[in-house]
Amino acid sequence: MIIGVPKEIKEDEYRVSLTPAGVHGLTGDGHIVLVEDEAGEGSGLPNKLYEEHGAHIAERNDIFSRSDMIIKVKEPLPEEFDLLREGQILYTYLHLAPAPDLARALLDRKVTAIAYETVQLPDNSLPLLIPMSEVAGRMSIHEGSKYLERENKGRGILLGGVPGVDPGHVVIIGGGVVGANAAKMAIGTGASVTLLDINLNRLRYLDDIYGGRLKTLMSNRVNLIESLRTADLVIGAILIPGARAPKLITREMLSLMMPGSVIVDVGIDQGGVIETSHPTTHSDPIYIVDDVVHYCVSNMPGAVARTSTFALTNATFPYALELARKGFNQAFQENPALAKGLNVFNGQITHPAVANALDMEYVSLNKILN
Repeated sequence: MIIGVPKEIKEDEYRVSLTPAGVHGLTGDGHIVLVEDEAGEGSGLPNKLYEEHGAHIAERNDIFSRSDMIIKVKEPLPEEFDLLREGQILYTYLHLAPAPDLARALLDRKVTAIAYETVQLPDNSLPLLIPMSEVAGRMSIHEGSKYLERENKGRGILLGGVPGVDPGHVVIIGGGVVGANAAKMAIGTGASVTLLDINLNRLRYLDDIYGGRLKTLMSNRVNLIESLRTADLVIGAILIPGARAPKLITREMLSLMMPGSVIVDVGIDQGGVIETSHPTTHSDPIYIVDDVVHYCVSNMPGAVARTSTFALTNATFPYALELARKGFNQAFQENPALAKGLNVFNGQITHPAVANALDMEYVSLNKILN
């Protein structure tokens, strides 16, 4: 198989979808890997390293026109739509639920689109989303604390406080991978931390780990409202695989929060958990609504590109190798977890949550393969 690794063109995106070690694994298995010129520079991975491991450095159009499978980090942007072709495998983060134009482009071009974020194991974990969720969860506290500084329009709060002064209060909505990693970092600063989730077993697990250092609450409207009243930093950490994130904090609820408090909406890739959220960039990361600072960068891990690139390849490479060895049809039949990653095939939506979010018809993979 010919596999293409284009350079990411999303604003402030410095990750690359494959490390030289990943290239080595694919070329050693007999595949051809085309890497766009300087695709790895943002992660400190020069062309020479890729060439040493068997990659061919190629121009962008050549990569898209020749490759059987395109491996990316982020979703294609409009200027990339016409580079995609029928039957080509696109293996990347897609987040189609809030992106109808992208979905339509993939449908029209009959691309075989596999979304990292919906590959799902039998235990319901999301192995290709986990590493970037770990990064984003940890970053959320770092970024939130930065924008709590007065010069950044925040309240002027040091999360850990100092002797004789109360620490800041961090409220985390969601106890999954993002939420757990945010809690870990927030507790490490010495902040007072409250985490809300609808899964009692998950709350028990987190309580077991952190004990009295973490306050856990059942996520409901009453508990959320009470938590917002005293929150200095709120982390939105909700994910429903393939679906739009639920809007848990309305604009009206912002009035309950203290002026200069900060919201980091990690769920912005799936539309955001805050009614007033909209995507921002690392170059222009915040805006203010009703005196509350909103941080809604849609590719947070891109800021720590080297760490993120290696973490991402660790997770995505085994599935890429499986696709290259077997082709998508056999790979999907033999690996149900990978099959759940298929979002678009031959002009049809093949993931139920994506179809529901986009109000489009869903066609089951079994129907397609049979």
